[in-house]
Amino acid sequence: MASFQTLPGFREFYPDAMARRNHLFRLWRQTATAFGFAEYDAPVLEPLDLYKTKSGNEIEAQLFSFTDKGGREVALRPEMTPTVCRLVGEKASALKRPIKWFSIAEFYRYERMQKGRGRCFFQFNADIFGEPGIEAETELIALLTQCLCGFGLTAEDFFIRLSDRNLWFYFLEALGFDDARSRSLLTAVDRYEKLGDEAFKEDAAQFGPLDEERRARILAFLAIRSLPALEAAVASLASERIAARLEDWRRLLGNLDAMGLSRFVEVDLGVVRGLAYYTGFVFEAFDRKGELRALAGGGRYDDLVGKLGYAEMPAVGFAIGDMTFALLLEQRGLMPTLVQAPDVYVVIGGPAERRAAFGDIHALRSAGYRVEYPMREMAFGKQFKAAAESGARLALIYGTDELAKGVVKVRDLGERSEREVPVVHVLGEVRGFFSGE
Repeated sequence: MASFQTLPGFREFYPDAMARRNHLFRLWRQTATAFGFAEYDAPVLEPLDLYKTKSGNEIEAQLFSFTDKGGREVALRPEMTPTVCRLVGEKASALKRPIKWFSIAEFYRYERMQKGRGRCFFQFNADIFGEPGIEAETELIALLTQCLCGFGLTAEDFFIRLSDRNLWFYFLEALGFDDARSRSLLTAVDRYEKLGDEAFKEDAAQFGPLDEERRARILAFLAIRSLPALEAAVASLASERIAARLEDWRRLLGNLDAMGLSRFVEVDLGVVRGLAYYTGFVFEAFDRKGELRALAGGGRYDDLVGKLGYAEMPAVGFAIGDMTFALLLEQRGLMPTLVQAPDVYVVIGGPAERRAAFGDIHALRSAGYRVEYPMREMAFGKQFKAAAESGARLALIYGTDELAKGVVKVRDLGERSEREVPVVHVLGEVRGFFSGE
């Protein structure tokens, strides 16, 4: 007998797992819609150059890429950002600003597998295009927060770390570093939490070791965890850009506080996000207990649409991965037991009763009720047992005696009560039961 196994890092979704996945997607979709975001979708296969343009050749190691039958270099999408930039860029002149879009889609990366990370995964993606001010960050951080709180999570379960690549560049410039060195140092900052002092080795190898005074100032800046500490750290730097950026910080944090979200958001200059296309505020959501990988991440990427060859357009976005998020819900006991039960189970006698029942079964299904019945004839006792085990709330009984009288027995399987209803009133009886009338 053949034995074929799922490829490493890929997942099947049996009905129970599919129900849990649909639960995530349903609440995410409901939340995004409430925020006024419109849903889109896009091809799962894209030109390889789309990702090289965005991230450089180094991204190829993580891609499922190949040459298709038309000789084109293509890749399964590893993320949505380049694709949505392409979609928006193509139709920019016809789209009303701000453009608020979301998607729930599957992605593929050939990476080392670990807890909360596979080689195929789903993400909720939300982006705003055409809004250059911090109003876009306000909206997206509020959406991200609600996308997590909608499942019952609270500020005791997660928090959002907020940082700013622009401010880092202004700070490093004020310390005397050029753009190339600043980018190298930001890469080190991004890795510092995981690697400690080792994170600066590549920078030192390329540019030479940091002098102790500037190294200390960078590490102190990296450790900032509040707005007052941030203001104090840059107070001695005579920079109009830094002063203007601090005002953006005050407005953004003020907006989030006015929304009642300040308890979820923490200033954290240790976050810069490794992707070089980010250009301003960046943020990541984390499990408070620190047991899981980042739940979500995003930030501003004003240059990417233009980099892909379209007109320049400001943009901010974030993504939530399904795997780590589902682990958090399970750890907190917030993943519900999703019962896939019929509303109605139909108990049927012989062939004549079956033909009589089929019309009502179809009418009930057409009205939106989930209805099950035995596909083969079986004894009433077995059918009643099947009805009870199915989890249905109602049973409709079509027997010889009922057929002769032109009625159907309606049994409440919870209260174990039943009554006879004329055949013509079956649909109304079921509607009344489920509407609580």
